Amino acid sequence: MSCSVVVSSPNVFSLPSPCHFSLSSPVLKRKRPAKLHIPVASLTIELPPAVITPAPEKDVVEVEGNGFSVYCKRGSRKHMEDRYSASDDLYEETKQAFFGIFDGHGGTKASEFAADNMEKNVLEEITRRDESDIEEAVKHGYLKTDSDFLKEDLHGGSCCVTALIKNGNLIVSNAGDCRAVISSRGVAEALTSDHKPSRNDEKDRIETQGGYVDMCRGVWRIQGSLAVSRSIGDRHMKQWVIAEPETKVLRIEPHHELLILASDGLWDKVSNQEAVDIAHPFCVGNNKQGPFQACKKLVDLSASRGSSDDTSVMIIKLQKYI
Repeated sequence: MSCSVVVSSPNVFSLPSPCHFSLSSPVLKRKRPAKLHIPVASLTIELPPAVITPAPEKDVVEVEGNGFSVYCKRGSRKHMEDRYSASDDLYEETKQAFFGIFDGHGGTKASEFAADNMEKNVLEEITRRDESDIEEAVKHGYLKTDSDFLKEDLHGGSCCVTALIKNGNLIVSNAGDCRAVISSRGVAEALTSDHKPSRNDEKDRIETQGGYVDMCRGVWRIQGSLAVSRSIGDRHMKQWVIAEPETKVLRIEPHHELLILASDGLWDKVSNQEAVDIAHPFCVGNNKQGPFQACKKLVDLSASRGSSDDTSVMIIKLQKYI
């Protein structure tokens, strides 16, 4: 027996049961759910690019060479701005050498550039000139280093002190306040004179060029800014801060024991004679560790006296070059 079902919706269907009834609400038709799209995972997993952290810059540089040693220590600055260069066998000749200390300011670019290029530029100038014109050769080597640095559109500056040893002669040059001190029978002699705005001749030169020198926070400065009057770089001060070095030439004699090249981080706290007094016992005789221990002792002494500057000391045993 069939029966009809009355609903309030237009949907009508039949049931096999023999009954007759009505619904007060519509019958909802069950719908098939929408098809789900599940993407297939790729077998290649893409990782974010690796972050490479550069190796931290050294706070201390220690070098023990053949007849020379270097010790550099960072001060309170974020980066070590001092650099050095050393070639103790120029042209494979044991009696010829080139050494340098480069004290950067306003970053490391100028000191790095000078350390990398000064030796080459000076030696190239020397090959073009007669032996008697060596001071002029060194001068042009410094000036070319400065000119090439400025062409690179880099910033910052660097003081320099260099020592060229050639045919038994010691040629020492500087631009800025790095200093060279020689020990002769234990007596100290400065071979360079610091280029600072407080020097009368430097002050006169700066003022003649339209600049001014005044005391700023206890230090004599050019235009109230830079505390040295000669350097490599410093393009914004180039009208007054020149790269021309002063040079001294002397014959190496048996009584010349050692040469100290150092940045002002040492000389601001340790006198010339005091530095020689400390270094001399370490460097006389056959003590191979002597020059290095002397360098370290001098740097540590400067720090103990309150120096917050980068400090670099190089000691060269001169008897090797006689």
